[in-house]
Amino acid sequence: MAQPNDNTEYPYVTADQLRIGLYIFIDLPWFRHPFTLNSFKISNAAQIRELRALGEPRFRFDPRRSDALPEAPPIPPAPPTLDVDAPQPAAPPDTAKTPPHARRLAEYRQRIEQVDKAFLKASGILRNLNRNLLQKPAATLEEMGRLVDQMVLAFLEHPEVTLHVMGEKCGGEEAYVHSLNVSVLSMMLTKGLDFSPEAARILGLGALLHDIGLMEVPDRVLKKKPCEYTKPERDLRALHCDYGLKIGKQLGLAPEVLAIIYQHHEMADGSGYPLGLKLAQITPPARVVALVNYYDNLCNPLDPAEAMTPHEALSFMFAQRRSKFDAQILQQMIRCLGVYPPGSIVTLSNEAIAMVMSVNPAKPLRPCVMLYDESVPKEAAPILDLEEHTEISISKAIRPSLLPPRTYAYLSPRRHVTYFFDSNAPTRTE
Repeated sequence: MAQPNDNTEYPYVTADQLRIGLYIFIDLPWFRHPFTLNSFKISNAAQIRELRALGEPRFRFDPRRSDALPEAPPIPPAPPTLDVDAPQPAAPPDTAKTPPHARRLAEYRQRIEQVDKAFLKASGILRNLNRNLLQKPAATLEEMGRLVDQMVLAFLEHPEVTLHVMGEKCGGEEAYVHSLNVSVLSMMLTKGLDFSPEAARILGLGALLHDIGLMEVPDRVLKKKPCEYTKPERDLRALHCDYGLKIGKQLGLAPEVLAIIYQHHEMADGSGYPLGLKLAQITPPARVVALVNYYDNLCNPLDPAEAMTPHEALSFMFAQRRSKFDAQILQQMIRCLGVYPPGSIVTLSNEAIAMVMSVNPAKPLRPCVMLYDESVPKEAAPILDLEEHTEISISKAIRPSLLPPRTYAYLSPRRHVTYFFDSNAPTRTE
């Protein structure tokens, strides 16, 4: 997508020559105009009035992407009289003059900071799991229970709860990230599956603890790529379900939580382990965790080279592994995550490149995306809510490795896709 400060020479039109169908560029910092993007196709008369109200005498336009051309001849390209890249003098903040989209972006970033802090706290709880669970089981389980209660409250009682993709906050703590991901994603599904608060609590706790049996598997096996396992090593790792059941009984966990720990690798078609159970023999909470665990392992495998994008993982599970999961739960996951889950890199219908930042379960095809716009710093990248901007849609998902280096660095696709939730997002009526 061409940007206002690129080297492409486009002809100009005067403000009087603006018309519907012209693809124009606004050569101003994005926060000094009311439009979400610095370049777009004019679609209605109201946009023309707003453009003229900016007081700019002329605008660049792209004939190739325009549906109409100005009636009078365009002005040939000319060297700009203003260096739009030069630092702008700082102006005192004036909330009344701040465009609405700039205020919404500031509010969104503030909420992300709050979610960030909650995520760090949650991952800290899990980081203490190996240290304290066996030595101080009662206190550790109580702390984990408070985290689960927070998620139960959010996902069952807040209709506006959204899911965000988080940055690299946990360093090498992949095990804790995986447990947290599985718990958050599992809890996200509870409302659509009509789980009661108590059933949701059991699900959340079981999801956090589903891999506790890995404590008994040697590091030399855990850190090895699965493709390099010998058969004895593969069999040893598979025993983590049995080990987890044993540890769970020692901790006095409820039978429903023990079932999640023991059955989270069982598959609906009987191809899972340790017992090869069929769907009817797997408890509903364990079915949820088995599905989410499989998804997160596709996105965050031990070997990063084998990682699928969230979009690829969900598509693969639906197209080629559907028989392994409870159909109702898989459909609910697709509804909640959308076709383009958080962390997906996408191209938009206006040719912009973006990363899906958060998903709105009510409108899964209309997530919030962070736009690649080299005219603004990465820290201030525009964030677009596609539910509000119905004229723009997602065209397709793309692999991060196919991005130009500058675009890749700007969007910073995560090595590990990590999720957390925001239950304080404003509702549409607000």
